[in-house]
Amino acid sequence: MANQLIRLDHKHISVVQLQMGEDRILETYINNLSEGAPNAIYGHLQDAGFLYVARMLGGTKLDPTLISALVERWRQETHTFHFPCGECTITLEDVSLQLGLPVDGEVVTGPVLSADWSSTCEQLLGKVPNKFKGSRIEMKWLEDNFKTIEASASDVEKEQFARAFILKLIGGLLMPDKSRNLVHLRWLLLLANLKEAGRLSWGSAVLATLYREMCRATQPEKAKIGGCMLLLQSWAWYRLPFLRPRVDLPYEFPLVIWWNNPARHSGTSTELEDIRLALDQQTEEEFVWMPYANPRIQECIPVKFLANRNIWHVKVPLIVFATVEMHESNRVMRQSGCMQRIPSSPQKLDDLHNIDLQGRLEEDWSSFTKIISRFGSVGIRASHIYCRL
Repeated sequence: MANQLIRLDHKHISVVQLQMGEDRILETYINNLSEGAPNAIYGHLQDAGFLYVARMLGGTKLDPTLISALVERWRQETHTFHFPCGECTITLEDVSLQLGLPVDGEVVTGPVLSADWSSTCEQLLGKVPNKFKGSRIEMKWLEDNFKTIEASASDVEKEQFARAFILKLIGGLLMPDKSRNLVHLRWLLLLANLKEAGRLSWGSAVLATLYREMCRATQPEKAKIGGCMLLLQSWAWYRLPFLRPRVDLPYEFPLVIWWNNPARHSGTSTELEDIRLALDQQTEEEFVWMPYANPRIQECIPVKFLANRNIWHVKVPLIVFATVEMHESNRVMRQSGCMQRIPSSPQKLDDLHNIDLQGRLEEDWSSFTKIISRFGSVGIRASHIYCRL
């Protein structure tokens, strides 16, 4: 059974690293916001589902060594980390509470090209970049051209500013690619109507992107990793307290911003070998299966984020454009407060795993989503709920 389950060892960093001359530390990326969202666009951010995540200002630094150690434990066959205490993973619950993003909504997909990006930007942003790199624009252009907005600005101008702000969130924090300084304009097409954008499952899009990036980063030749590294790092700090810095202030929502506070790192492991050893030697009691059950954390979570907790525990494909990744919640039932049963074999999506946008920019990926919907997916109605709380 184990041999059937773990079938990709021959190209996994955890095996190949034994023959490598030196340890691999992945290059990570984050583009922290220097300024918070102006009050003038709060209503539009709320319409689009990005109001809470807009609080993710600069302050938290990434730990590439910790992230590299976690990737070594990630298995693309199951989309789970394999620790001595058992399997665990980042779930829709983590995305919802850590980032404050909606996870129960329609699939994030659609066309990825515009007939005229200049006209699209003029209409949706009110400004046109001085240069395009294919269908991407520079993050710096967004930062330079959307610094402030007056409260007296027209509603159209406020909507345009809100779209630019959300693009900065997506390209810098939530779903950054490995270019380090560009954001794709396919996201802008989804923000044409901000209220319609608020019906999308942005949280599942972030999680699918992170899963895909971690799966690719298990390949030994990979040197960089994209996706929401803040989510990955914060997930580990909440569940592996022996690796996290110390923060002595009340929790805030979304929970990822707690780490923006002054923290003490004394006593925490900083070398890859030390982190590996700490993970190898952890006991089951040292892993926090349900960190959000802490009453101090519960106090700061808005009620609406607890209204439909069943959606957190579904086994479904997570879809964003060409990316399809399985949410294997049935393998980590202890994270839901349930007894872990022997899970069924993970669904093999190897062919879908190899599909990406490269060379297929002309396609409207909403039709691709309809094909995948036979499995059930977040936004199309989840097919099975494993645990009722």
